[in-house]
Amino acid sequence: MEIIAVQGHQKDASGKEATRKIRDKGHAPAVIYKSGGGDAISFSVEATALRALVYTPKFRLAEINLNGSTYKAIVKDIQFHPVTDEVVHIDFLELVPGLKFKATVPLRFVGTAPGVKEGGKFIPSLRSVNILTTPEKVVDEMSVDISKMELGATLRVRDIQVTEGVEVTNNVAIPVASIEIPRALKAGK
Repeated sequence: MEIIAVQGHQKDASGKEATRKIRDKGHAPAVIYKSGGGDAISFSVEATALRALVYTPKFRLAEINLNGSTYKAIVKDIQFHPVTDEVVHIDFLELVPGLKFKATVPLRFVGTAPGVKEGGKFIPSLRSVNILTTPEKVVDEMSVDISKMELGATLRVRDIQVTEGVEVTNNVAIPVASIEIPRALKAGK
């Protein structure tokens, strides 16, 4: 699991004026929510430090250093500027050992489908899945084996190999990928 270090800066004030000053300095307002409940912590972070965490298809953990304390967290929500696509606000969820949390992780397709070798077209219909897990069992991606997919075959969420301690919360009947039979092959049969 890849962990990105983020340096937080204490916010002195709150409100529109304080937020505008934070953004003018190239920082983004941020909040850490406690997964077990409790008070949220407001702070700011350099917007450029968030690039490796936000602008990637990968699922990564954040290690936030703030006032001498370290918080292990995941990104809960992000607000982007409508024109520049810069981060204007980010919410984190602190991970507590042994306490389950929800996350969205990408799917990775492994293997070569025999249906593609026969001329079919591989069509992925799901790029990520929602999981429920603890910080100790968290995974950065879920793998889907497509090496047994023939022409016309469809893989569903129930076909994803799940590791121990990780539960996929998507509906099990949702298609993940399929092998489409081309018109030329249909006409030849």
